[in-house]
Amino acid sequence: MPELPEVETVMRGLRARLDGRTLRNAAIARPDMRWAFPPGLAARLEGARVVGFRRRAKYILMRLDGSDSVLIHLGMSGRIVLTPTPDAPPPPHEHLRFETDDGWRFGFIDPRRFGSVDLVATANEDGHRLLAGLGPEPLSNEFTPALLSAALAGRRTPIKAALLDQRTVAGLGNIYVCEALHRAGISPLRAAHTVPGARAARLVPAIRAVLTEAIEAGGSSLRDYVQPDGELGYFQHAWRVYGREGEACSVCPGPPACAGVRRVVQSARSSFYCPRTQR
Repeated sequence: MPELPEVETVMRGLRARLDGRTLRNAAIARPDMRWAFPPGLAARLEGARVVGFRRRAKYILMRLDGSDSVLIHLGMSGRIVLTPTPDAPPPPHEHLRFETDDGWRFGFIDPRRFGSVDLVATANEDGHRLLAGLGPEPLSNEFTPALLSAALAGRRTPIKAALLDQRTVAGLGNIYVCEALHRAGISPLRAAHTVPGARAARLVPAIRAVLTEAIEAGGSSLRDYVQPDGELGYFQHAWRVYGREGEACSVCPGPPACAGVRRVVQSARSSFYCPRTQR
């Protein structure tokens, strides 16, 4: 599933192409994806002008004149493609499309249909059932070592699981939690309640750094992820531990001097870490 940097990259691509444009010829190819499309969605899109974009966690909000926002979640295999050929035949698995007044075509393609689209009043975005209760944005000023320490206090779950809990911090996923914990020198197996204080003071800037670098690199390219213009992200070439089982990390020498990066399974997800440098 695309994580925060990938979603941020898609949102920026949409903003660059769609902000200020008027939408035309909206069409829905099926009644639902993960959930049913909201009633009247196509009618609300047609003739609307896009007035802004926002990302919240792993969700994109496209704001329209008239005080509605279109909430988009890419899911596991969803991708958005923008092309300058509005009359082209629809590609397979395109469930929502519209055109802009300057001749571009938006298509939401999702073979597995785990993505979703909804309408929400712009003034009540954070009250939507998918956004209510989310933790702070990790790149916001609100996300501080003190705030993270308070959220982790007393929690016996592993720190990896605590960071994947969207109520702790919004938008983090498996890849970037692994990478941030490595930079902070914290084992994913460490109990969350032992992280507040000095470790949290290392972890918060590590999270910020890895997310910022990934966004600057255009997001990581996973199986189905592409940016709106079709360009792949390439942050995976900068991964320090994720997917590098048995290799050297950026700190330790790796085999034969040491075992190198280790892979363990936590809650059915792979965790990659360096046992020599992460405690």
